[in-house]
Amino acid sequence: MKGSTHLAIGVAIGAAAAAHYPFTLEHAALYIAISALSALSPDLDGPSMLSSRIGQFSKWLREMLFWSGLLLIVILAWLYFTESFFVVEYSLAALSLFLLGLIIKDGLLRNILVSSIGCLLLYTGWSHHMMWLMGFGLFVAVAPWLKHRGMTHTIWALGLWAAIGSGLEKQLHLDGIMFVATAGYLSHLIADTLTPNGVKWLYPIFKKSFKLPIA
Repeated sequence: MKGSTHLAIGVAIGAAAAAHYPFTLEHAALYIAISALSALSPDLDGPSMLSSRIGQFSKWLREMLFWSGLLLIVILAWLYFTESFFVVEYSLAALSLFLLGLIIKDGLLRNILVSSIGCLLLYTGWSHHMMWLMGFGLFVAVAPWLKHRGMTHTIWALGLWAAIGSGLEKQLHLDGIMFVATAGYLSHLIADTLTPNGVKWLYPIFKKSFKLPIA
């Protein structure tokens, strides 16, 4: 299922919650934002709408590593042959940049960047004693390294997300936050179940995909 479809479903769930609970613009914005984020989050285990900008940045970063390393090698080579200037540390740094840009993959850089954001959220949650933020940070840090449509697309991940939503609801003192978070995440799993590949709801205990391929 396309990310735009998941986003649209998440926004619809948030809008329905905003209409159901006592309405204020602030509350409506929270319901929609949390539901939309929840509907997209299962796909943090691969390229997705949430990580697309980071993916573009990782591609730029890899190219910068390659070309900056190559430029430094050229400059150091010119200094060596013209002025007999040679410093081992500079040479190793230039070669390291060049090799990193040459061999590292965009996907690996994207995963590292997304995980770094998750670690930052985890540390912030730990520093402020917010268990829900620690759970969210852990999810973001680990998800990029998991197999696509694996653990993030399971009933266990849904339970974790519900716990995160419950903690956020208690902190905000706003009814319905847990519901929209859980419903948004659940909508993603249901929508993917309607595709030919289906979803392994009980992975890794039961590795067979459940599918109703009508989408």
